[in-house]
Amino acid sequence: MKNYYLKNVVTLQFDEKRCMGCGMCVTVCPRGVFQMNGKKAMLVDRDACMECGACEKNCPFSAISVNAGVGCAYAVIKGALTGNEPNCCCSSSGEGKNTCC
Repeated sequence: MKNYYLKNVVTLQFDEKRCMGCGMCVTVCPRGVFQMNGKKAMLVDRDACMECGACEKNCPFSAISVNAGVGCAYAVIKGALTGNEPNCCCSSSGEGKNTCC
């Protein structure tokens, strides 16, 4: 079982119709969010995304969008730089769901 930062809050979007199967997203993703399925990439673990933005920046077909620098990727980097634990600055919304600021 993979460790997830937060479930169901990732800003990652993948447009399968735009994907031409270059495989760059598979190559650059540090979390294994994508894998090749025949001649196209597929999104296999969306919740593992840490929103670093590498996939979007390297997709020549604009099939991927993600709000890089928000959410848990930011928290992990800030935690590493400051020597603190990652803090996604998330709280419960009252409906039992986590929300990020």
